[in-house]
Amino acid sequence: MTDLVFTAYPTAPVASPAPSKKIKLGSPEHKALFCNAILDTHDPYKPAVIDWPKLDEETRGRIVSLPIWDIAVQTEEKAGWNVRTFAQAIKDPLLRSAVEMDAFEEGRHKRVLANMVEAYGIKLDPEPVYKRPKDPEWAFLVTGYSECIDSFFGFGLFDIAKESGFFPLELVDTFEPVMREEGRHILFFVNWVAWWRRNMPFWRRPWFELKVLAVWIFLIAERVGIAGDMEKSDKAQDNNFTLNGSKDLGVEITFAGLAEVCLRENDRRLAPYDPRLIRPVFVPNMIRLFLKFMPKPAPARNIVAA
Repeated sequence: MTDLVFTAYPTAPVASPAPSKKIKLGSPEHKALFCNAILDTHDPYKPAVIDWPKLDEETRGRIVSLPIWDIAVQTEEKAGWNVRTFAQAIKDPLLRSAVEMDAFEEGRHKRVLANMVEAYGIKLDPEPVYKRPKDPEWAFLVTGYSECIDSFFGFGLFDIAKESGFFPLELVDTFEPVMREEGRHILFFVNWVAWWRRNMPFWRRPWFELKVLAVWIFLIAERVGIAGDMEKSDKAQDNNFTLNGSKDLGVEITFAGLAEVCLRENDRRLAPYDPRLIRPVFVPNMIRLFLKFMPKPAPARNIVAA
């Protein structure tokens, strides 16, 4: 795919009309629904023509100081590789087109970040050599479930950064398309998992479920620090930004408070899409369970100007 023309995003995706009938998960209608959802809502903007807003030195300094830009650029590049490689093995034309759209947009996110880094003079470490994944399905699962985690917390942190004034409104508007695309990607991914579970050969199901479990163990170890050596690495700190980055955004807020914001924003961003599409539930349900045993969160305190 190639870039077409830049078009401004609306403030929210157009809500789907009321569905005329229910669909069965794993059916051809289900596949058509989640594939067409990502294809039909694509916006062909061009990263090269984004007009990055002028920032005063204080605002620019806050943004440059965030410990996320290296890992953000590398994560989007790896995601593009993983999804693109997985698409190459798909024979179904509609499904392959949808996965290729996902891969294209992941690569475009990398170009958006790279252009922003250049515009604001953010220094990055040299990128590693990216290798084609040996197991495309594993790589696709890692990318998809990773986005389910990062998008959930990213939605909340993005809202906190906007409300606190850490990100000026002009920059918020510029990044809003990327946030919306992340919501589309996780919707597509979890519906693909539900469809594939019901259509894969029977003998593959136990191995697939073990692979999914291994992916979750890997991702939890990477982010929460189950693996002791990862706790000491800069990469682990960057990966954990979506879990504990509110202070870097100039806001003092408890984890329970952050969780409430993330739940609200996750529901808001996914609400406009066809209700017959299933939503990511593991992370939101774990957070809701966690909140049942926590005291009521205190309101956030803005410390940007402190």
